Amino acid sequence: MEVKKDILWRVYLCFIGMVLFGLVILAKVFILQNVDGNYWRSMADSLHTSYVSLDAERGTIYSEEGRMLSTSIPYFDVRIDFAADGLRDKNGQIFKENLDSLSDALSTLFGDRTAGEYKQLLREGYKSKDRYFLLKRNVPFNQFQQIRNFPMFRLGANKGGMIAETRNKRINPFKLLANRTIGLSRENAQNVGLERTYDSYLKGVTGKRLMRRIAGGTYVPVEGYDIEPENGRDVHTTIDVNMQDIVETALMNMMVENEAEHGACVLMEVKTGKIKAIANLGRQPDGSYWENMNYALQVGEPGSTFKLATVIAVLEDKYTTMNGMVDLNYGRWQVGRRTVYDSEPHHRTNVTIKQAFELSSNVGMAKLAYQYYSKQPNSFVAHLKRLQLDKRTSIDIEGEGQPVIKTTASKTWSATTLPWMAFGYEVLISPLQTCMLYNAVANNGKMMKPYLVNNIMEYGEVVKQFEPVTVMDSICSQSTLRQVKRMLEGVVLEGTAKKLYTPYYSFAGKTGTALVANGKRGYADKIYQSSFAGYFPANDPQYTCVVVIKNKPHAPRFYGASVAGPVFREVADKLYAIAIEKQQPLKTRVKIDSLLGLKNGKGTELKQILTTLKLPWEGDVTSTNWVSATVNEQQKVELDPVKQVKGAVPDVTGMGLKDALYLLENAGLRVEIRGAGKVTSQSIPGGTRIARDQKIVIELS
Repeated sequence: MEVKKDILWRVYLCFIGMVLFGLVILAKVFILQNVDGNYWRSMADSLHTSYVSLDAERGTIYSEEGRMLSTSIPYFDVRIDFAADGLRDKNGQIFKENLDSLSDALSTLFGDRTAGEYKQLLREGYKSKDRYFLLKRNVPFNQFQQIRNFPMFRLGANKGGMIAETRNKRINPFKLLANRTIGLSRENAQNVGLERTYDSYLKGVTGKRLMRRIAGGTYVPVEGYDIEPENGRDVHTTIDVNMQDIVETALMNMMVENEAEHGACVLMEVKTGKIKAIANLGRQPDGSYWENMNYALQVGEPGSTFKLATVIAVLEDKYTTMNGMVDLNYGRWQVGRRTVYDSEPHHRTNVTIKQAFELSSNVGMAKLAYQYYSKQPNSFVAHLKRLQLDKRTSIDIEGEGQPVIKTTASKTWSATTLPWMAFGYEVLISPLQTCMLYNAVANNGKMMKPYLVNNIMEYGEVVKQFEPVTVMDSICSQSTLRQVKRMLEGVVLEGTAKKLYTPYYSFAGKTGTALVANGKRGYADKIYQSSFAGYFPANDPQYTCVVVIKNKPHAPRFYGASVAGPVFREVADKLYAIAIEKQQPLKTRVKIDSLLGLKNGKGTELKQILTTLKLPWEGDVTSTNWVSATVNEQQKVELDPVKQVKGAVPDVTGMGLKDALYLLENAGLRVEIRGAGKVTSQSIPGGTRIARDQKIVIELS
């Protein structure tokens, strides 16, 4: 009996242990499913899903008059989900019914395969149940619009299986014009130009897309988990396309004619410092020219255009006047073991400082600097620093070189440094710095900072405005300014640039011809840099222009007046001709025609258009609303909000095609377009609730 009890006790104990163990398992299962379930499910998903970046649409760079200088164009990679429920349903009925017609349409559109080849390709994809089958890469927008309406694809993502991935390609519509200044936006390399400087504004905010891994290591998008990117802002530059074309063409003609190595031309608006045009051309291995580097920002020995700084220093210290005398010593003067030569031989001796400047005498400038500053050379250097020649201009573009203005503390300072600095050697400055100095003289002594961007805009609204910046109210006294202006005008009337003279308008400037070294070969190759810096018209300066061209070795023509000067003259001639052809605007108020072709659209965009055209308007405009536009009895364009209800068909009557497509497609509708112009009717009235995969037809006229 005792044995039986002992056995039963052990059986009961085992049973109770098993029950308790089962209860623990059940409790653990309950906790895993209901308490910790979300955590473990997310852990499982993380092993099969991941987020990929969605690039925002990059902002557009515009010229001052509103033309696109750099913009993004969408391209599409078209793929097919052959495991989509609609395609596999009823033993692939939809796929089989549309295979022939889809193959014909693809062959007709792309022309790269026959209909039979496309048919075989699609069959292979369907057979493999590939969920991410690549059909075509880099499909442009117009072709993509057609593909969406092809057989099978027009049934929607679930039934038709089409997957579209958008990629943006950056283009410069004007190609060569200001190409290096506008810059390049590159995926696998550093941006340059304005694309680089204003990248933080242009690139927008990157979005995210959840992707799930499927068989074969392929990832497909998970619907409903996208974080939409925020589009970049637009940059409106100071560049004028017409002026840029004039500058680029003038420089190109001379570069080709003289087979020059590289050159730059900068056009600046006198009163503001706006860069209206900037051309940079370099010779390519095949002999052609391209904007391969921003030469206007590169530093080098400026040559005789630097003499302006020398005479400003001498006159400002009142050591002499422009009528003071200097001995040119027949164009040859020895300083220590070195000899200063004038670029053109002559038999002049005693001339006025004004005449020495007009003749571009190296000897004259070297003697002035040596005579007045040899005992205190840093006093001369101080003048150069006051003229901002030792600092970058801080223009709003990357890549500006660091100027070099020597002092007595410099390791390379010697007994001949001072006289050589006086005529533009042993100093390094950029063409843009030269332009800023000459522009200050043209602007009655006020030095302006050069800049390239007017404002940053987002959806038609200015988010950041750039105004002209005064670097210095006056670079010198009015007495000095009057004298240097007369000297610059004298260069054109009686000096080295007299061949450039025109009786139709006046201009002032200075030629420059500098011998430059060619690496280890030194000066043996006789490579000359030709330059011209000046402003026009001289009596009321509007623009400052600097031209710098580096010639080929042993070029037969290399003087500044015969190489760089003609480029300046061509630019000035054309801009002056444009100026005198302009008619005065009408002072009377223009009556708005009640039959004016107005379109409905986004409020901020219509507001910007009306403001630009200086047309009176009124109405309630916000950053997000859409409006209808009509002319009221008060001769104003009235903007009335158009109500758009979420989940309902948008009312696009009266809108242009771009706005209509934006609203309808974002609402989930498939759009068929008939006609051209603005929308006159839509097959589904505005406000109607949207059904799944619904199609709408819009008529335009």
